[in-house]
Amino acid sequence: MRNYLRRLRLLPVTSFVALAAMSVFFSLVVRAEHDVAHLRYVNQGGLLYDNWYVHLGTPPPTDTHPGYTGVGEQGAASWRCPACHGWDYKGDWGGSAQERQSQGITGIRNMTDAPLRSIVSVLKNDAHRFGGRIPEEGLTALAYFVAGGQIDMDHYIDRITRRASGDRVRGARIYQTICAKCHGDDGKFLNFNTAENPQFVGTVATRNPWRTLHKIRMGQPEVDMVSMLAFTTQDHVDVLAYTQTLPLE
Repeated sequence: MRNYLRRLRLLPVTSFVALAAMSVFFSLVVRAEHDVAHLRYVNQGGLLYDNWYVHLGTPPPTDTHPGYTGVGEQGAASWRCPACHGWDYKGDWGGSAQERQSQGITGIRNMTDAPLRSIVSVLKNDAHRFGGRIPEEGLTALAYFVAGGQIDMDHYIDRITRRASGDRVRGARIYQTICAKCHGDDGKFLNFNTAENPQFVGTVATRNPWRTLHKIRMGQPEVDMVSMLAFTTQDHVDVLAYTQTLPLE
């Protein structure tokens, strides 16, 4: 032991500094890999929340969800999570409830930070019935989103005016360098509806900002739309604020 201590004392200080630096470096690498994996699961869960059967590439359900009591979303659409829980994740108590039939559903905000196993269990229960429809890895990803991917949209979107509180100038810089490549400078390159009743980026962002913010953060299930989870929530809101200045038609 004495010889070992003697050799340890003879090690130059720079060696300890180098070892400490390497330790910090590798811990940062591990943390970065963990964060990337976490974001990947959250992103996949957010896409499943939007439209799980399209994202999975499976045939859509042919029946109406037994727990769905609204009149607007029959058949496959009733199985999509926003049909009951809304695009702001607050159910009938949220701002986006204006866009759908009231059903007495509270939403999923109370499940933030809940254990993944608990969320998966809820997804499989008789109220949700996703067991067997969504594979286990999909249910886990959806649980990641519910536990750590949702945000309180009331902090960023005014319920009455539906206006986003973001910085439009900053949002324009992000939109015009990333989003415009597919959506066009004025947001009218893609029409989400019919020629008789067109809906463009500006249309959806103004009329349903909650849905738009979800898609800005998570992407679009059926296309290769970029997820912006690598950006901050404030960046997402800035983009939303800018898209609300784009043409409605």
